[in-house]
Amino acid sequence: MNRIPVAAVLIVLVALGSMVSRHAPPAVAPTVQAAEPTYVGRRVCLECHSENHQLHSHHGHATTFRSTKDPEVASKFVGKSYDAGEPFGTYTYHADDQGLFVRIPEKFGDQPFRLEYALGHKSMTLLSLLPDPDEGTVALEHRVSWMAAADSLGKTPGQHDGIPETAAELFGHRHEGRIMRKCVYCHVTTGEIVDQQIVDLTANVNCEKCHGPASEHVRLARAMKTPPPFSVGRTDWDAESELQLCGDCHRMPRDISRKQLREYPDLLARFQPVGLLRSECFVQSDGQLKCTTCHNPHQTISATTPREHEQNCLACHAEMSETNQAAASHVVCPVSPKTGCIECHMPALKLDGLGDGFHDHWIRVRDDK
Repeated sequence: MNRIPVAAVLIVLVALGSMVSRHAPPAVAPTVQAAEPTYVGRRVCLECHSENHQLHSHHGHATTFRSTKDPEVASKFVGKSYDAGEPFGTYTYHADDQGLFVRIPEKFGDQPFRLEYALGHKSMTLLSLLPDPDEGTVALEHRVSWMAAADSLGKTPGQHDGIPETAAELFGHRHEGRIMRKCVYCHVTTGEIVDQQIVDLTANVNCEKCHGPASEHVRLARAMKTPPPFSVGRTDWDAESELQLCGDCHRMPRDISRKQLREYPDLLARFQPVGLLRSECFVQSDGQLKCTTCHNPHQTISATTPREHEQNCLACHAEMSETNQAAASHVVCPVSPKTGCIECHMPALKLDGLGDGFHDHWIRVRDDK
């Protein structure tokens, strides 16, 4: 039997392969699905957005969620007491390396109750996560908060005065389910309650809370000079998108009862999108008036002067001139056409325990003015 040389076989195979490659359809490259964007942290945003990064560090969003191990948090409570009256008693506070603790000496002697987290910027409300046989985990919102307006301890807004059902509820109001999760969700960038822990915690409301996980944006920004628009820069971003984003935590009409909407108590000054949606300025703006019309979301509100706010009003409501034709379709204030807009049409309100300086964002001609 004659053997064909191995070299000849290889030549034939190579030739056949060349023929096949010329006549067969081109191979389809496997599709690589991009990974879901992940969170990168605000320090990475500093690479390109140094100004906004600096502004944010002074914003209330930068200190919305802290451990009570933070010395600044503990200092607001340690060594102080608060008499909550019957049936609650007098609270006293101390701290160690585990954080902040409260006692009610007349009811539990020296037995302490641990307060784990501090929520809020100007005022601080304390929160603890507790095991529960029915719910698995519940949150206890402490009955006492530190109020910045008075630099003192005061009753936490929204606390019930009824007889506590459990010993733990002598220390504060119980939250569970969606409300409990929302308390944490709205004060952190990432974090999920698992048992009595918060896992994957990124404290405070940082860049990616509003803009979303930025890993893909960062990858593109590092690879090219002009990366595609991201988050609020997209072409489909509009007033409705912005209201839904801000209202997710600052609350929308769906978050309150119809009775509250009808009566509109002063407490709704903490529900800013609700007031804005009631405003004729918003209704008549054809989607042009939105939160960022008046607010730089990176800059603390105290850095914006009253005159700057008035200029936002006058951008539409100034007397018509050759350079301001837009005013032709807007009402010009007959009382004070150039100043005093905020004091008359959206004055500051004072809320129990929280002080003044709250605006309900319902821009209107007030009956009491």
